[in-house]
Amino acid sequence: MILIRILLVLFFIFVIDWYSYQAFRTLFSNHSWIKIVFWLFSIAVYLFVIYGFLSFDRSSNSTLNLGRLISLLVLSMIPKLIIIGLLFGEDILRLLTGTYQSVSGTNEGDFLPDRRKFVSQTALVLSAIPFLGILHGVLIGKYRFRVVNHTLEFEDLPEEFDGFTITQISDIHSGSFDNKKKLEYAVELINKQESDIILFTGDLVNNHSEEMEPWIETFKKLNAPMGKYSILGNHDYGDYISWPSKEAKAANMKRLYEIHEELGFRLLRNESVKLQKLALSEVEGPVLSEVEGPVLSEVEGAGASIDLIGVENWGKGFAQHGDLPKATANLSDQSFKILMSHDPSHFDEEVKNFAQFIHLTLSGHTHGMQFGIEIPGFIKWSPASLRYPKWAGLYEELGRYLHVNRGFGVLAFPGRVGIWPEITVLKLKKKKL
Repeated sequence: MILIRILLVLFFIFVIDWYSYQAFRTLFSNHSWIKIVFWLFSIAVYLFVIYGFLSFDRSSNSTLNLGRLISLLVLSMIPKLIIIGLLFGEDILRLLTGTYQSVSGTNEGDFLPDRRKFVSQTALVLSAIPFLGILHGVLIGKYRFRVVNHTLEFEDLPEEFDGFTITQISDIHSGSFDNKKKLEYAVELINKQESDIILFTGDLVNNHSEEMEPWIETFKKLNAPMGKYSILGNHDYGDYISWPSKEAKAANMKRLYEIHEELGFRLLRNESVKLQKLALSEVEGPVLSEVEGPVLSEVEGAGASIDLIGVENWGKGFAQHGDLPKATANLSDQSFKILMSHDPSHFDEEVKNFAQFIHLTLSGHTHGMQFGIEIPGFIKWSPASLRYPKWAGLYEELGRYLHVNRGFGVLAFPGRVGIWPEITVLKLKKKKL
């Protein structure tokens, strides 16, 4: 079975190579060394594919090697597919022209006219654009962190939380990191936002808890006066690899819980906490704290509060461990609520029509497919939009907000093209009536 898969992949690659090679042969007919380089690169891709298939082990942590294989295939194939698109269009025209000339008796040479160098030149120039973009995405793009700011206004936001700031990060995918200095820079950038609270919306690892071990000391440096909270994403459960036993998988999960604690994150698993902020008149300066248990009205002498809710992964087409009714069972209908839920499909499927009004939902998961084009005010597109109607940025429906973070790390393809790693800062404001 493995051999058949390898042969099918190699055949597919060869067909793409052979067809795209026609542009090189037409354009560089007098430069045999360029054609030799083309085939040497193609052969290197073949060998790497064979090695990748034969060495891949679902029970091992081979994410980086798999990522390198995917990046090489993407770097090799996408430019060639663009070349094929133009050459195929030209071949249709050549076929129609040859057929017409044969029927009309005006054909004085071969049935098919020669390829035009202009088409081959255009194909190679256009193919260089994604080639350079993908190369940039692998070498630079995946660590090109950017801060995205949003200000949201709510009529029922407690006065004491006017100006309250949240830094959201999501999809760290620690098993794909290979540059400690870049990560230290990103952690410093998060801390520079000086937000009241840091919320992490899932996928700490790709598959294994051990992937996070080398980076614990780096991410422990994240700090916020009101604390750090986290939830689980679909990759955190270890469902995408083979385990020697149920006990081994359970031990991996237990270690992941411990790592959240070592990082200083309070992991919320279908539960909520009450974030309390005393009125300025009660103390000299604001005091932020976490209160668990009864609702605010039952806490004698307390100031204003908001409810922070965290559910386990709930995704359409994915495992649904999340239990929103359980997480909100003891909450007041009138309280201001923020929900952390990894998969944005949860918002459309359950959250926006949930009995209790949830003001703001924070999600991640999509990564924006790590590929797309965004020009503010003009265009925002990614293949992720074909799967997720709400795939990146801020959305509002039925008076409830959803923010989908584009992700901090990468998965599978070890790069980002046009969709950069994101640190989100959301400021909550009291809407003036």
